[in-house]
Amino acid sequence: MPGTPSPGPPSAGPPSPSPGSSAPAGRSAREQLSLLPEPLAAGEALADPLDGPSTGSPPADVVSAAERAGVDLGVVDPGWWPALLAARPGLVRALGAVADDVAGGREVLPRGDRVLRALAQPVGAVRVLVVGQDPYPTPGHAVGLSFSVGPHVRPLPPTLRNLLAERDADTGLPPAATGDLSPWAERGVLLLNRVLTVEAGRSAAHRGRGWEQVTDAVVRALAARGLPLVAVLWGRDAQALRPALGGTAVVESAHPSPLSARRGFTGSRPFSAVDAALAAQGAGPVDWSLPAS
Repeated sequence: MPGTPSPGPPSAGPPSPSPGSSAPAGRSAREQLSLLPEPLAAGEALADPLDGPSTGSPPADVVSAAERAGVDLGVVDPGWWPALLAARPGLVRALGAVADDVAGGREVLPRGDRVLRALAQPVGAVRVLVVGQDPYPTPGHAVGLSFSVGPHVRPLPPTLRNLLAERDADTGLPPAATGDLSPWAERGVLLLNRVLTVEAGRSAAHRGRGWEQVTDAVVRALAARGLPLVAVLWGRDAQALRPALGGTAVVESAHPSPLSARRGFTGSRPFSAVDAALAAQGAGPVDWSLPAS
């Protein structure tokens, strides 16, 4: 039933910026590397995500690809690097494809310091995973958090309007003043797109270019922690991650897009379903409030 928490099948695997992709002012990707932990020595095993702070860091090929793409690696919490390095070929390929687009004069969204923004929160702080498809292709909309936009964006994207209307109906909270969902990210909700970049004006243009392997590895790392977690999977793209989730509790339904919201998303009460699934794991509810209008 849409919006009803259910266990996933067994698995073998364990936030007005200018649009486009550009390196953050004042610090190159190579300079960012110096701020991260030292690389692994030859033959040294990667740190397990379950073992606390990671000693992993981006190797030279990742740093070089990120520098060419204008993607800021410094926003990533160090605890995510074991998962990212498990998907190293996909990460290098995705960053290389972004670099090629930028070199070819194509606008890439979100801007470079926000591509990996979702991974700024520590691995151990995540309690809820909300999976999106790919960033909004409208310049000025994508902010690196799934479904979210900046507080200046008007009108809101239709998918986000539907999501917030369902939140209001489900929780009884007052309508949000903006479409900025970053307060949720600060409360342990990982707003992760399946694909982390898009070409401006071309939805889904960056699918199949390596990002799926990266986000699959991120999800596997979350599921392997043994901590309370609920995954929210709206639509088929998100639901394709079920095998990576192991026994994680899942809340799923149709996508909140206007094309599908009435086929199972509207009225599914996913927010209260998430809180119920957390309670079943001995965890407290999420504060779903946002600054009200």
